[in-house]
Amino acid sequence: MTPGNNGASTPEDDDPFGYLYADGQANGAQPPSGGGYGYPNSVNRVRAVGTRQYGQQPQSTQTAPYGQVPQQGSYSQPNAHYAAPETLPGGAQTAQHATPAGGGGRGGRGPNTKGLLIGAIAVVAAVVIGIGVAMLGGDKDKDKASDEVGTGPTQSQESKPSPTKSKAGESATELPTIDAKALRLGGAATLAQDVEGAQSDGGIYVGNLNQVGSSVTWTVNGVPKDGAYTVFARYSTADEDQEMTLTVNGKPFGNKLNLGNFTHAKDGDFAKGWTKTYAWPTLNKGTNTITVSCQDGDKCNVLLDKLWLKAGQVKD
Repeated sequence: MTPGNNGASTPEDDDPFGYLYADGQANGAQPPSGGGYGYPNSVNRVRAVGTRQYGQQPQSTQTAPYGQVPQQGSYSQPNAHYAAPETLPGGAQTAQHATPAGGGGRGGRGPNTKGLLIGAIAVVAAVVIGIGVAMLGGDKDKDKASDEVGTGPTQSQESKPSPTKSKAGESATELPTIDAKALRLGGAATLAQDVEGAQSDGGIYVGNLNQVGSSVTWTVNGVPKDGAYTVFARYSTADEDQEMTLTVNGKPFGNKLNLGNFTHAKDGDFAKGWTKTYAWPTLNKGTNTITVSCQDGDKCNVLLDKLWLKAGQVKD
């Protein structure tokens, strides 16, 4: 055989548009007519799409009229050389799943991006609202905490107990006390120590006060300030209750000094009748005079032991 012109030496040189160039025309390139085109005797590599078959005899492709299904070579017909895995011996059974309505694919709708967008917006809104509520709650707690600053005890206050308040203004300052033998006696009043139970030094007490004009006077020095005070008197009486006149700084005190038989001692049993009474006069700062006397209408059958003061109006 004699070599002929088979077109370009290599497929890359087989220019299908060689007829458009001067060198192509000099080499005999012709416009396409019928089969191939390009250089004479060029390799015709053009093949209709889908006509090449592998492993079987080519089937003729018939072009069906528009709208009709082709009778031969249809893609809907099964391939004789292909078998699904589930049809082979020991093959796995494949379940067919129906495509949900509105799902993906060409026949359904795409993903619900609108719903996803609405959900995302709702989540963001919930987060923003939560942050706002937390901030508002924090501000309220802060305000509440600031309102409560100083209402509770501090650590130093907790470690140190607060001082106990005195009764009715009772002062911590110790006030004067006087025994019977230091009192100034008046009238028929005398000192005695025959009856047991007196707490004065030596068991001495003032007796013979049951006569009109008898009295004891106490000059009190060192009263710290003007105000209400309590005058206590320790005494003894028997049988019935007694009462005498109390004079403060030369003026009779409102009521009589109550000298009741609080121990219920029998008549004449003064040793068992020792008790105490009190009155609430107003005293001046410095020196004051307090007098207990037997006046007309008084009941004065008592033995007087001692007198003392306390600040404020107290009972003990």
